[in-house]
Amino acid sequence: MSSAPLIPDATLRPPTGSSIAHPRPFGLRLVPSADGVSREVAHINNVEYVRWIDRAAELHADSLGHTRELLLASGRMWFVARHEVDYRAEVFPGDELHVFTWIRSVSRVTSWRDTTILRARDGAVVCSASTCWALVDLATRKPARIPAEMLLAFEPLEAGCTSRSSSIPNAS
Repeated sequence: MSSAPLIPDATLRPPTGSSIAHPRPFGLRLVPSADGVSREVAHINNVEYVRWIDRAAELHADSLGHTRELLLASGRMWFVARHEVDYRAEVFPGDELHVFTWIRSVSRVTSWRDTTILRARDGAVVCSASTCWALVDLATRKPARIPAEMLLAFEPLEAGCTSRSSSIPNAS
């Protein structure tokens, strides 16, 4: 399977009354292709949603000047510690989707990122996700402090790192 391209769109805004908490979420457009259809059921496979969530995070960081290439050059990289994904509606090839992502909260070494995917034609939330990312020193494989300039660029909603569930300890 190949993932459909996500296209950043600075003009994209969440619909009025949506559940999107950040006043300036990063917006992307997406039209899934038939390549992402499940073998068992004729709708887009759940694996594609996780790919979109990861790619949206990467493109958001890129837009702020914190590319994966620069992170690698500094000997650090973001690793997923936890995904919390709620699949709310089916998606089919050709559906136009609007993807919004933002940083909810940060701690010394972790960040919770929220992502909401809406179907453009009716505004239905098809997926909502929260991902806990940990910044890791690649040489030691231990958590690394998130640089202040990165924290400021990401404009988190909260200062403390919290989860919808209690299974991830606060890494502050």
